Amino acid sequence: MTVTEKDDVVLVEHRDISSKDEDDITSDNNVDTALSSSVADNNVMPEPFQIVSIGSADDKFAFTFHEDKLNLIMQKIPPGWKVAVVSVVGAFRTGKSFLLSWFLTYLHHLTTSNNEKEEAELIDEDNDGVTKQKWFETIDSIGNKGFHWRGGKERNTTGIWMWSQPHFVRNDKGETMAVLLVDSQGMFDNETTMALTTSIFGLSTLLSSYQIYNVDKRIQEDNLQQLALFSEYARLAVQADSSEQEVVLDEKPFQTMEFLVRDWQHFEEEEDYDQMEKEMADYLDQVISEREAKDLQETREQIMACFQTISCFGLSHPGLDVPKKNFQGEVAKIDDVFLNLLDRYCRRVFSVENLKPKIIHGREVTAVELGAYIKAYAEMFANGASFPEASTMLEATSAANNTNAVNMAIAQYKDTMSRIAGPKCNNYIRPKELQDDHRQLMTKSLALFDSVATFGSKRAIEGCRQTVIDQLNDEFEVYASLNAGRNPLAGFETYAIPLSVAAAAYILRAAADFSCSPYSQMCRNTSELLSHIYAVVVCFLVIVGFTKAKQVKELYDRIVGAFKLVVNDGGKQKKD
Repeated sequence: MTVTEKDDVVLVEHRDISSKDEDDITSDNNVDTALSSSVADNNVMPEPFQIVSIGSADDKFAFTFHEDKLNLIMQKIPPGWKVAVVSVVGAFRTGKSFLLSWFLTYLHHLTTSNNEKEEAELIDEDNDGVTKQKWFETIDSIGNKGFHWRGGKERNTTGIWMWSQPHFVRNDKGETMAVLLVDSQGMFDNETTMALTTSIFGLSTLLSSYQIYNVDKRIQEDNLQQLALFSEYARLAVQADSSEQEVVLDEKPFQTMEFLVRDWQHFEEEEDYDQMEKEMADYLDQVISEREAKDLQETREQIMACFQTISCFGLSHPGLDVPKKNFQGEVAKIDDVFLNLLDRYCRRVFSVENLKPKIIHGREVTAVELGAYIKAYAEMFANGASFPEASTMLEATSAANNTNAVNMAIAQYKDTMSRIAGPKCNNYIRPKELQDDHRQLMTKSLALFDSVATFGSKRAIEGCRQTVIDQLNDEFEVYASLNAGRNPLAGFETYAIPLSVAAAAYILRAAADFSCSPYSQMCRNTSELLSHIYAVVVCFLVIVGFTKAKQVKELYDRIVGAFKLVVNDGGKQKKD
């Protein structure tokens, strides 16, 4: 439970990444270059984007997914980079948006601590033991430019919000990933149905790699029961089976669930911060320990079976001024113990040990894949009146996974085939050799598809596999057509006919001059006619040559290529 001062990451924030840089950025060998060259200041202030809204003119409980907003965020992430998603859920008016605004302040401090390199390391202690000025001591107020928050008793956040600007994190191993922050509507207010609340919590759980369950003062039994409810749907989804389905199961479908106990009242004044963290670890052990009552024990087993990591952290009360309506985030009005615990918590969440990419079915997903998963999950909740059945969750997850597998297989094929016979290639390849390359690349692409498409029904996977085969065959027809256009003998007949006529006229004229009497009028007329034909054809070819110099050069290259092709074929036949 204790976070050491060595759990550092290097963080770089990019304001924008142009699409033309994506290919270079996605290469692991060019990460350092990408980090330094892809920052562009477009003077657009980052802000939270609402990716899910609640209510419409026709239905106040409608659950609407805004794909355009999600795309605006995801397109800022290089497609091949991994993504970590940190989300906060919990009851309304418990300080979720306030916490996320502190996360943003912390990350912004790391980013701006070295303006020249646009990168920074987490604050550490000097060798002499003197602590540097802490990040929260460098600001007067967190203001309200992050996730919108306010004091008072009325609910503030509705729907699900994602910060518009990803943060890019590089750990001490040089591995780079994007970090997304997600805020969600508070649960259990007097305006939201339980079904809609379940949908919001469910979607947040499905898309998160690090989920923070914000609870007030202590972890109550109803907190565990609500969490177990969402976990139950997830377990049913991965355990769904039928005569037509053979599903590859995840032992634990979700990654990290951390209980963040707000306004914890049991810290003692003589305790240091390490002891406070240990106290919360012991408290969690007590909460989730075995119970004699069957229903209580099943609740705990359900939660433990769904999350790879379950942890707990406590924050003391921030001070009496913070809950008031007129509080504007002034740091001077916040309790020192709260600020120091908050500092430790920020370093805990964004540490090498805890900050991991989103994993689905045992595999770290990229930005493109995560976008497809979020879309599939959100569409399940399009009707917020009811939580989707487990079979629906299974189908949505399987469909998104299969779509990603199809796209990856086709992209791999096109990438390699473009280097062999793409539009930028100049060499002609014999059709048989090109067909062999096609078969080999198709085998590799299908192997990639099979390694990714491991979740869902066999029928659905086979259907997507056939889609890959059909699309690869269609792509091959395009490459074969491009290759045929580079055939050195292609279009040669256009010039061969005039050349043949000119050669025949020249030979016949020479024969006529040699065999006919110089006094024969018919012979002279025939010779002159053949001379005219020869001259006209030669002039035609010269004119064409001047007007189509580039094509003539290509013709010359084709003739040379054809000659080499014939020579090579002859050499192969002799060798055989």
